[in-house]
Amino acid sequence: MHLARSIIGLLQDPPPPLAFELSAAGISVAKIARPPELDYQPFEPGVISVSPLRDNILLPDDFAGAIRAMIPANGNRKRRAAALILPDNCARVSVLDFDNFPSDPKEQLSLVRFRIKKSVPYDVESAALSYWPQPAGGGSRKFEVVVAVAPVEIVARYEAPFRAAGIDPGIVTTSSLAALELIDEKGIAVVAKLSGRVLMAMVVDKGLLKLVRSLELTESTIDEIAADLYPTFVFIEDNLGAKADKLLLCGFGDLEEEARVEFQRELGITVEPVCSALGQPGENNAGLLGYLQSLVA
Repeated sequence: MHLARSIIGLLQDPPPPLAFELSAAGISVAKIARPPELDYQPFEPGVISVSPLRDNILLPDDFAGAIRAMIPANGNRKRRAAALILPDNCARVSVLDFDNFPSDPKEQLSLVRFRIKKSVPYDVESAALSYWPQPAGGGSRKFEVVVAVAPVEIVARYEAPFRAAGIDPGIVTTSSLAALELIDEKGIAVVAKLSGRVLMAMVVDKGLLKLVRSLELTESTIDEIAADLYPTFVFIEDNLGAKADKLLLCGFGDLEEEARVEFQRELGITVEPVCSALGQPGENNAGLLGYLQSLVA
C-alpha cells in the first residue's frame, strides 16, 4: 500500500489504466487517457458508512455489484492495475515532527509506529501504514513525516470486490492526500474539504503539509464548520509564526458561496474554491482529479 504516495506526485512506474475514488455517496472512475474519461455512479443509501474503527461496507453485495458495473470491459481478460482512492475518514493521517529521523527504512518504520500507536485505538503493528518524510523547509532542522494508518481489515474490504473483478489496486491513497496535488500555492494555504459530515482541514506551507485534522460534524452548517475550522488558523499563527494567505474550499456544493463570503469576512483573507482543469473538484471526485493531476505534473 502507498497511502501517502500521492503527495509527491512522482510515480516511477507507468500509471495504471484505471483509477477509482470511493465515497459514502458513490464511486468515481477514470480511464487513464489523454484526456481521461471520467464517470460517476451513486450508491444506494446505506451501502457505505465511513469510519476509522469498524467495517465500512454495510451492504457488501450492493457494493460489489456497483463496482462491477463501473469497471470498463476488459477484452483480453488479463488482470489490470488501478489506483484506489479511499474516503478520508477511514484512515488516520498525521504530520509527525522528529528531531532526528534515521536513514534505515526498518528503523524509520519502527519509530513511526512507536509515535503513532498512542493516537489510534488499534494495533498499529498489524495495521496498513505508510509514511513519507517531507523535505525540510525554511531552514528547519526538524523532520516532518506524513503518516497514514488504517486497520488492514477496513482497507481489505474496500479492495476485495476490485480484486474479485480482476483489478489489482497497486496504489492506494485517501481522497484528501490525492487532492493535495491540486494545491499549488506559494504561501500558507488552508484547505477545507467537506465530504458528507466529515470536514478535513489541511495546512500547506510552500508545498509542505503541516497539519491534517479530520472533524466529524453534527450537521453541515456554516456555523458548525466555522467553529471547527477557525482553530486551524490559531494553530498556524502559534506554530508557523505567520498568518494564512488563503483558504481553499472543496466539496461545499450549495454552501460554497455562502461559506466563501462568510469566511472571507471573518478571516480577512482570500477564499477560493479548489480548481482542476479536468472538472470541478467536489466531495466525491477531488481525490481522483488530484491523482490525475499528479500524472501530468
